Amino acid sequence: MHSDSKIIHPDYIRIIERKPGCWLFKAMKPFYTYLKVDIDDFEMLYGITQQQILTELFRINSGSLGFYVADLRHKQYHYCGTEPESVKRKLLELGIGREDPIKS
Repeated sequence: MHSDSKIIHPDYIRIIERKPGCWLFKAMKPFYTYLKVDIDDFEMLYGITQQQILTELFRINSGSLGFYVADLRHKQYHYCGTEPESVKRKLLELGIGREDPIKS
């Protein structure tokens, strides 16, 4: 996704990009939290390791390049496509977020 792209989503949703030879977990910054925990400690928070997440992502689309959404709370994984905009479309399909009310 572009460095100026911002998507607001629940903390249990992670956006991952598959590039040639690597998987990139997109950085996220909580805008509010009352807990003092490491948001990247998937095992403590959701009972799953980063390697298990990557295994599941690889299974759903054979590790194709592009963007993926991982719902760590419900252990659901989705391939979005190769374009950054596909992430927002997938989140909307999952009932997360809403269309921009200012745009017609």
